[in-house]
Amino acid sequence: MASTRLPGKVLADIAGVPLLGRIVRRLKRSTRLDGMVLATTTSPADDALEEWATKEDVPCFRGSEEDVLGRVVGAQRMMKSEIVVEVNGDTPLVDPAVIDMAVDAFRDNDCDIVSNTRTQTFPQGIDAQVFRLKDLEKIDRTVTDPAVREHVSLYFYENPVTYRLHELTAPAAWRDPEQRLQVDYPEDLALVREIYRSLAPKYGDAFGVVEIIGLLRQQPTLRDLNRHCKEKAAR
Repeated sequence: MASTRLPGKVLADIAGVPLLGRIVRRLKRSTRLDGMVLATTTSPADDALEEWATKEDVPCFRGSEEDVLGRVVGAQRMMKSEIVVEVNGDTPLVDPAVIDMAVDAFRDNDCDIVSNTRTQTFPQGIDAQVFRLKDLEKIDRTVTDPAVREHVSLYFYENPVTYRLHELTAPAAWRDPEQRLQVDYPEDLALVREIYRSLAPKYGDAFGVVEIIGLLRQQPTLRDLNRHCKEKAAR
């Protein structure tokens, strides 16, 4: 809840549903996930998130606000996970088809991490990262670098000799790597609200990358809402 750029964004209203609710509805459409857990902080400001998760019957784990890596490891241990699919809490347009594609790629390839975020081909915010909990636990035990503690999967990417990366590439019709669809700024939220306003009456939460890109092609001025917004670098 204490986002510096957009405080309270994770419970921001999107067409009558909190942002986190949109993520959960979408993830429930995945055919590859066994469950999900909300990994939030022990800050009193995040009591509202635990209350929301309890009401929505979503498991919730609370840990350090600064040590995101340790928090995620704790949440996945609570769930007794073996394979982790990491989804950020500011991606209300996450596509379950992409999640399933990433899980299948992880199972079908000899790799340690599957990701579509290292080399961007999908729109930003249509993210999927899959890796083993035991690998993340080792990083948690051995790495104290503040950037790694803040950015959960960073160590995988910075150590390609140790961790084999399989990059998930978007099909041609799904490619739009310059388009931001995550929510970091008020302008991002405005765009996401417009996308739901346009697509939810027909699809509910059952629209994905194809429908979003189609809408942006039909209404290209929507892209101007957050075109100037930029992602913060991990380092």
